[in-house]
This record gives sequence, structure tokens and C-alpha cells, in this order.
Amino acid sequence: MNKTWNWSLTVALAGFLFGFDTVVISGANAPIKELWQTSSWFHGVFIMSMALWGTVLGSMGGGIPTKKLGRKKTLIWVGVLYLISAIGSGIAPDPYSFSFFRFLGGVGVGASTVAAPTYISEISSAAKRGRLVALYQFNIVFGILIAFISNYLLNGVGGDNDWRWMLGVEAIPAALYCLLILGVPNSPRWLAVTKNDTVGALQTLELIHGDSATAKAELDAIVNHSDKSPNTQNVFSGKYNKSLLLAFLLAFFNQLSGINFILYYAPVILENAGFASSDSLLSSISIGGTNLIFTFVGLYLIDRMGRKSLMYIGSVGYIISLAMVAYGFKTEASAGFNLFFILTFIASHAVGQGAVIWVFISEIFPNSVRAAGQAWGTGTHWVFAALITMLGEVVIEAFPGWTVFAFFAAFMVLQLMFTHFIMPETKGVSLEELQDQLTQKDA
Repeated sequence: MNKTWNWSLTVALAGFLFGFDTVVISGANAPIKELWQTSSWFHGVFIMSMALWGTVLGSMGGGIPTKKLGRKKTLIWVGVLYLISAIGSGIAPDPYSFSFFRFLGGVGVGASTVAAPTYISEISSAAKRGRLVALYQFNIVFGILIAFISNYLLNGVGGDNDWRWMLGVEAIPAALYCLLILGVPNSPRWLAVTKNDTVGALQTLELIHGDSATAKAELDAIVNHSDKSPNTQNVFSGKYNKSLLLAFLLAFFNQLSGINFILYYAPVILENAGFASSDSLLSSISIGGTNLIFTFVGLYLIDRMGRKSLMYIGSVGYIISLAMVAYGFKTEASAGFNLFFILTFIASHAVGQGAVIWVFISEIFPNSVRAAGQAWGTGTHWVFAALITMLGEVVIEAFPGWTVFAFFAAFMVLQLMFTHFIMPETKGVSLEELQDQLTQKDA
């Protein structure tokens, strides 16, 4: 189990780079806009959301290398993209080259959301799969917190160019990750199902279990659930419609909570809530800290209470907190009032959707189409994340703050209904058993 934990943690470090890379732009937002004097549309489409459009490409296309090259090789290339993006963004001479390097980083983020949860789910036991895959989410929020702290500490260090240091410093953890990922083995399920390498798969399973008999039994279960017919290799064949619907709806509601809107535009939102500009970066750290603390709670509960129970808790928390933030903006309540309920929203996300999304999507597709299914779910997530972030600058200028939060609150009522009526519980069920439950036999 120690090996499984170490490998899972190493792979989950891709999440740290994901969190750092996507949120570090929040600190560079204002100085970049002032430096290059871009319009709100250009700033939203290219500067702020270009990384997310790269993420869309990386997530929707990430299933191909994750299946063909393998989970491990894909994650190595993810690290390389992060490294190039960090260095390039830090030295970019104009908004166009800056957007290009941010795009490359986004491709890495998107591919990591396919390959990392897939890999971890495939080396984990049913009893501990939730918390091990959730390590990816923990590292995302840890990366977010470190990005907020890094932005705060580097603010003013480089004068007018402090934003370059904010973005470029990511090259250090990116280089470290590239070295560490070389030490993990290939996924045993990928070896057995995609490469037909049962010998290699058995060797990895023996390392995981430390017991040849248990490893052989798990390999037999994997092989017995592997259907090589062409129809089962296409995730859109009709056989996996239930899994596709579940992945789409979970990812859709994740972004219609407004989580990326708040994370990307945290300093601006906090200024609008009544904080002075100098305090908004520091207050952003409280968002990252709350996210991290309550991710620990989600990590602890996900294999104890289950995925569905956490979604209930998160949905109710979303509805209350978003409604109260809308009320606070409408009535011009104090900055402290608004910050309290923004932090309540962040806590609700961390315990609910934040802890559940990468775990749940990685569980509900069979071995033969897991990479493609993960790409479908994460692609949905990132398309809506990109749209919301792209429009964020314009929305902030065009609409009163309370209407935006009321809009997100309404969608969270629908998420609560989805959780109650449609979402199944996957806690403690093996990947092969879930395949039997969710696959349409007559398709």
C-alpha cells in the first residue's frame, strides 16, 4: 500500500501544477491589462481564458495519448508543457506570445485531468480509491493556495515586472515533477487491456499487493471484464450512455457553481465587495486557505460517507452561500459579510464537487474506454470553465454583482436535484463491478 500511496501522490502532483498554473494569473491580471492596454474583450478572451482554451484541447484530446502512449508517458509530457509554459509566460514580450505560452500550459492542465485521475483510479483498491484519487484535488487546491501566497509575496518585488516572476516561478515545481514522474510504473489495467501485456500487469499488481495470489485474482478480474469487440472500444457506441450523461452533468454543474469565476477574479470580486485594492490579494489567500482546509475534510469523508453524501452537503452549502453573497452585494453589506459567505461557498465546493468530480468521473467508465470517458467529462468541465472565465471581465462590468451570484445559486438547486434523482453511489465498489452496473448490456 505504501507504493500505491507514493505513486498516487507523485502523479497527483500534476494537480499542484494545475492549481498553481490556472490561478496564478489572478495576481497578474491588473498589471498585464495596464501594461498592454487591452480591451475587456481581448483581455478576457486571450489573456485570462487562453489557458482554459488550451485546457479544453488538452482534456478533449487527452484521451488519445492516455490510451495510446499510456498514462505515464502522457503525464511526462504534461510536465514538459508546464515547464515550457512557465518560462515562456514569464518572458513573453507581447500579449500574443503570452497567450500562446498560457495556451500550452492549459493543454498540460487539460491532459493531466484525464491522465492523472485515470492512473490513480487504476492502481487503487475499491476501499481507498476515493481518497487516493482525491489527492489530485488536494494538490489542485494546495497549488491554488501557493499561487495566491506566491502572488502576494512577489507583489512589488520586480517593480513593473513582478507579474513575470509570479508566472515564471512555476518552472521550479514543473521541473521537479518531470523528474519524479519517471519513477512510477505503467498502469496495470492499461498494460492488460490496451497493450495485452498481462505479464507486465501482473508484475505491477504484485508490487501493489505484495501478494502473488491477490495480484493474480485481480488480473483475472480485469481480463474477464475486457471485451475487445470494436463496439466496446467506442465510448459513444450507445453502450455507455448512462456514464456519459453522469459525467456531463457532474462536470456541467461543477462550473455552473461559479467556482472558476470566483477563483480567477478573486481580487476584483473582493474589491467590489468592499476591500481596498491592497487588501484584495491578501484576502485571496483566505480563499486558498479555506479551500485547502475543507479539501482535507472531503478527503477524509469521501470513502467514509460516499460521493453522493458529499454532493448533498456541497449542494446545500452552495445554495445558501451564493444566495447570501447575492444578498450582500444587493444590499451593499459589509466587506466582512461578503467575504464570510464567499469562504462558505469555497468550503462547500471543497467538501462537495471539489472532492468528488475527479474521483467519480474516473470510476464510472470501463477499463477499455476510461481514457475517452475521462476526456469527455473533463472536456465538458473545461469548455464551461473557459466560457465562464472568458466572459468574466465583461460580466463584472456589465451586470450588478448580485445577479451573477443569484444565477449560480439557481443552478445549484438543479445540482441538488441531479444528486438526489440521478447520481449513483460508487463508494466501495470495484471498477469492474461498476462496469457491470452502468453498462447497457443490450446496446
